[in-house]
Amino acid sequence: MNILSLQDLEYKIDVLRTHMIAIGKSKGLNHPNTIKFSQELDILLNVYQKNKLK
Repeated sequence: MNILSLQDLEYKIDVLRTHMIAIGKSKGLNHPNTIKFSQELDILLNVYQKNKLK
């Protein structure tokens, strides 16, 4: 299992959020890609929160 540092997670979260916002603006909030990025972002945010509490 690949354990990421909080800094790595923050970077990935920022990149994913930026992509999600760009797709949402260009294709709409209900577009499958926007939803996919949102779900992936949720997962990363949950991992970040768990790691931050350790």
